[in-house]
Formats: sequence, structure tokens, C-alpha cells
Amino acid sequence: MTDLHPTHRHADQDGQFRRKPSKFRNFISKEPGAQFPPEKDRYALYINMGCPWAHRTNLVRSLKGLEDIIQLVKCDFELTKQGWLFTGKRGSAKRDPLYGLGSMRELYEKAEPGYEGRYTVPCLWDKKTEGIVSNESSDIIRIFYSEFDALLPEHLQEKNKPGGGFYPQGLMGEIDGMNEWVYDTVNNGVYKCGFATTQVAYDANLFPLFESLDRLEKHLGEEGHTPFLFGEHLTEADVRLYTTLIRFDVAYYNIFSCNLKMIRHDYPRLSRWLRYLYWDGGKVLNGDAFRKTVDFWTYKYGYLKSKGRVESDENLVIPRGPVPDIMPLEEATGKNRRSPRPAPLDILFWLAWATLAAAKQQSTKTVVADPPGAAEARLTGNPMYNANGHHATIPHTKFDGNADWP
Repeated sequence: MTDLHPTHRHADQDGQFRRKPSKFRNFISKEPGAQFPPEKDRYALYINMGCPWAHRTNLVRSLKGLEDIIQLVKCDFELTKQGWLFTGKRGSAKRDPLYGLGSMRELYEKAEPGYEGRYTVPCLWDKKTEGIVSNESSDIIRIFYSEFDALLPEHLQEKNKPGGGFYPQGLMGEIDGMNEWVYDTVNNGVYKCGFATTQVAYDANLFPLFESLDRLEKHLGEEGHTPFLFGEHLTEADVRLYTTLIRFDVAYYNIFSCNLKMIRHDYPRLSRWLRYLYWDGGKVLNGDAFRKTVDFWTYKYGYLKSKGRVESDENLVIPRGPVPDIMPLEEATGKNRRSPRPAPLDILFWLAWATLAAAKQQSTKTVVADPPGAAEARLTGNPMYNANGHHATIPHTKFDGNADWP
């Protein structure tokens, strides 16, 4: 096995990945005398676009309409020994816009001189005290649910939400119960598979992951569990599951070897639930947030890098598929419906193409055949790929979740 740099050595000596707890667990509160009261422009949310834990917080920030109240700061999503960096690349600021810093490590050390720990995102920062409120995603999203409601229009306040908002009192027990096993086996389960360094550790987490996906598929088929996990209204359970499943087919399936099944082919109810959220377009949910906070290419790139790939960006081989990144809201039916999986003749065709292309490359050092994905890109008009088949965006509670990796 390749000897990884310590920055990318995520598993313990027994091969198991164990996520470390978050250190900063303070709360913003509207209660009189609170240390961190809700105020416009006082707080900044640090994220990177690859991290599912940071994605949760960014998603709720958008769903709640907090964009003009809480500043968003993006760093790059390639992990270094300095933590996440500000590089000016891939949506990152060139420097931290508040203090001109170059890395999350510097921000953590500004908050706590001599800090020894992980430099994780998400990170909710208080500009007034120049300190960290929280770096725990499960706490941050609950802060966002209601603590800033006095600064929001009435229709975005939790007390006025149909069904009681993200964490309704009547569903708290059920949501907490689902959160517990989904976090352990799905949200964190994909990491325990992807970062496992022994077969025993990998197998010990792979099968529970798919047992839980089977359980979620069954749950969505039960009465009162559609279109969302707990019925007619979006809850915290949907938010927490979404940021894992939107990455599943494009990244966890191939890069993290979570490859017993795919969401799009093997879980019709979960696939429908995922597509319903992604393609909502703001019709039911606020601001098209489920689509606008997603970046599929980032997930592929970031997870490859998190596995310790050291190639330069120009030489890094990034998986093309699946195409499309997510299926349309309404899948085709009848004669126009695509097979759930490639037919045997399709597989033989692509194997033959790959063999001929490899032989031609060996003899001429140039591949002239149409690259994989080009034909489908032209046929589907998928904006994520250009006519050459190239990705259009490639530039030449209790502790639950944070990340010093994507």
C-alpha cells in the first residue's frame, strides 16, 4: 500500500477511520444576555464547496434567507498541512477577506494562539470577538433555523413554516433517531469505507452502509413519508441526508469504493427524493438552494485529492462519469427510457473502443477516436460537458460532522 503523507493518513493503525470530535461548541442565542447574540453582519461562515458537513450549513443559510445577514467565505478544497487554503482558485478568495490570512490554520490560531488541533470547516466566526463560535455542523444548522428569525421576513421564520419548520417539536424524537443511524452508517459511513486501509475495516463499514440505504428506501415507501423523509414538509433529516447522497454516484461510488449499488439505478425512491430536492428550482423550497449549493466536479476532484493523489491538476485523471451527474426530475418512459444499467452489447462496444484507442495511442502517441462522453454530451445537451466530452468547468446534538478533508 502507498505510504501516505500524514495529512492524508486518515485511518488509525487498525485501518479504521474514526472522526475526531469538534472542539468549538458555542451557540448564537436570541436570549437576553447571550454571549453571541444574533446580529446582522457580525458573523461569517467559512466553508469549502467539497465538504458535505460545510454543505449542510451553506444549504440551510440559503434556505433560511440568511445570505445578507451572515457572510460566506470560501476556501480552496485541496487539503494541506496548513488545513484549507485561500488560493484564489476554484471559487476561493485569494486571501481571507477579513484579515488577509492564507489558511484556515491561521484563522484558528488567531482565535486561539497556540491552538493544536484540526483546522476544520464549517467554521462559524464572530467578527466582534474575533473568535470561533462553532465548528460543528449539526450545531450550526440548528442555530440558523431560528436564532436569526427576528431579522427575517415573516414567511421565513420557523414559527410560520407549515409543518413546524426544520425541527418540529412533534417529530424531534423521530428525526433524532434517524440522524443517529444515518450519521454513523451513511454520512460518516462513506468516509469509513473510503479511508479504510484494510479489507477488514472496509468490509466492516461497507455492508452497514448499504443496509442503511436499503432501510431508507423502505422508509420512503411507507405511508406519510413522501415527498420528504417525514411527509409533506422538509425537515433537518432531509438536509443531513441530501449532502451525502448528492455526492454518492459521482464520488463515493467510484472514488470511495462504495460500489455495491448506485442511487440512480438501484434505489428508485431515494433517487426520486434526491431529484425532487435538486430540481425544485425554488418552487417549493427557498431560492433553489439545493441545486445552487452543489458542485459535482468539486466532489470528484476533492475526494481524489483527499485520498493522497499528488499529481498536478494538469495530470490528475478525474472520472468522467456518471453522465449526467444527476438524472432529470422526470425520467423518460417507454421507448425513450434508458436501461437502468448498460446492456451487455453496450459494455462490449465500449471495451472494444477502449482496446482500439489504447492500441492506437501506443503506436501513434495520439488518440483520434471520439472521447468517452462526447457523444452523450452532444445528444443530451448536458451543460457540464462540452462537445469534446470534457468537463466544462475544469480550469486548465452530539458531535456529528466537520471536515479537515472534503
